[in-house]
Amino acid sequence: MVAGGLEGLAAEVAACTLCHELATTRTQTVFGVGNPRAELCFLGEAPGADEDRQGEPFVGRAGMLLTDIIQKGMKLRRQDVYILNILKCRPPGNRNPAGDEVAHCRPFFERQLEIIQPKFICCLGSVAAQNLLETNVSVGRLRGKLHDWQGHQVLVTYHPAYLLRNPAAKKDTWEDIQLLMEAMGLKS
Repeated sequence: MVAGGLEGLAAEVAACTLCHELATTRTQTVFGVGNPRAELCFLGEAPGADEDRQGEPFVGRAGMLLTDIIQKGMKLRRQDVYILNILKCRPPGNRNPAGDEVAHCRPFFERQLEIIQPKFICCLGSVAAQNLLETNVSVGRLRGKLHDWQGHQVLVTYHPAYLLRNPAAKKDTWEDIQLLMEAMGLKS
């Protein structure tokens, strides 16, 4: 049922044309990957060029860093978590998602999370955090504690692309990940 529910939803996403600009410029939609029964989901903002080409979230340089966080830091396998984005289509030029685009995709990512039923959601960056939690509070103020979203525990940390541009923030992200691991009962 879980995998079937995700497959049906992925087909709906692939057929979506609500955002004319995104639907006409995408190579394909980028739905999500990983364990459909994952305890932990990583939520990003939108696909980039590599993701649009390959149809999978977090496959570029930022994706390699996320994989290192999952595998080397958390000692989990990437395929044991679920990775998705707020938007399912790449915004041209990798611009931030527009409000109407998020509104069109919100039912899709909420249904993904409803089907998967993760205990934990890790928001990567301000776009994911502010849109999921429906707030304007900065990542800097949201990080360092767990939040509640519809009964799921949500941790906010910096986006891996931000960490590539600002390596000093990796220390803060590692603190966030350790907090998440503690809540999940994992040893660091």
